[in-house]
Amino acid sequence: MGTGKTLITIGIAGALYQRQEVKRMLVVCPKSIVSVWRDEFKKFAGFDYTLAALEGNSLKKADTLRHTAGTGLQVVVVNYESAWRLEQEIQKWRPDMIVCDESSKIKNPQAKQAKALHNLGKQAKYKAILTGTPITNSPLDFFSQYKFLDDSIFGLSFYRFRARYAIIGGYGNHQIIGYKNMAELVEKAHSIAYRIKLEDAVELPDKIDEIRSIELEKNARQIYESIDKDSYAELIQGEVTTRNVLTRLLRLSQCTGGFIRDDVGGIVQEVSRAKLDALADLLDECEEQGKKAVVFARFIPEIEAIEKMLKKRKTEYSVIHGGIKDRSVQVERFQKDSNVKVFVGQLQTTGMGLTLTAASVAIFYSLDFSYANYEQSRARIHRIGQTKKCLYIHLVAKNTVDERVMEALKHKGDVAKLIVDDYKKLTGE
Repeated sequence: MGTGKTLITIGIAGALYQRQEVKRMLVVCPKSIVSVWRDEFKKFAGFDYTLAALEGNSLKKADTLRHTAGTGLQVVVVNYESAWRLEQEIQKWRPDMIVCDESSKIKNPQAKQAKALHNLGKQAKYKAILTGTPITNSPLDFFSQYKFLDDSIFGLSFYRFRARYAIIGGYGNHQIIGYKNMAELVEKAHSIAYRIKLEDAVELPDKIDEIRSIELEKNARQIYESIDKDSYAELIQGEVTTRNVLTRLLRLSQCTGGFIRDDVGGIVQEVSRAKLDALADLLDECEEQGKKAVVFARFIPEIEAIEKMLKKRKTEYSVIHGGIKDRSVQVERFQKDSNVKVFVGQLQTTGMGLTLTAASVAIFYSLDFSYANYEQSRARIHRIGQTKKCLYIHLVAKNTVDERVMEALKHKGDVAKLIVDDYKKLTGE
């Protein structure tokens, strides 16, 4: 994470397009990263292109794919789950280049999405896999990813591959009890691979920022826009004060985080899982790379949802929010216990004084409007004792108050100080 895999891939695709070797490019990635590719192309592509992200139901995705046209390099981005369902339509579209982002998603050669990519890869002239962790469980994870990438490296038969590199024994002589010929496997894998770790990227700064753009679900988007419209109407009709505007922004921020509170009964209702799903994908990456992560969130319902997700994943974690008393114990567990992989902190409570240098990755699930809180929370992992480069990932719902808060914080401004003079901009009007 954070070493520029997407940027490099866009550059390679552009060079191949300008040499007239590639006309159609397919990117397959986890659902939460689809919009990231759209944003990264917009930011980095110095060549003519047309990009379509396949969204909606299967019929809509297939229709979008069939009617993809335009000038320049034609790029289609689709998630893994949809890719195998659209295999025939993608074959008809005939991509010249296919990229599998987070390719550990196809490590199981028997999975439907892996089989679909193996088939699609046969017709593509250029292929790439992007991953920080090609191996998550065993060295045999290489096989399926390389079968898509270049089947001349490890062959077409998983059973021959397993016989070459695994020692079989145990009950019924069917269990893998060890591995062999590892030097050969590593040499073959690296013969067509380039690897760099964040801490070895000497030209990168000590602190690296990344924004993961999140698309709210259709229903969540409608709820957000309804709240936005009602809030603006209330401001127009009443007196514009800092407190009024902050209250409206608070409701919008709660919605992008996935929850709204009923004004009458105070009942919390979940309206979106977009950020939660994106966080799950990020924690997968951290876990696979052996990295601990700190997750900052503003609202208690968000923290409760994150805890529920971690328990379901059977991921050990520490947590601090306003209701937690044994805070030093929570910090010590995270710092010293290798089994505790995630620290979940409420932004306002965890922002000052704590040392969380066991992590080099901080994920901002949600933010408040204080630049001081933001800077203090960043300093939890970047302080004395930290030996690695620090990566800060911000989950930002597209076309929402999240973007405006992020923009204000980037310019080192408290949103609260901008409110009275610039409330129309902040509320999106």
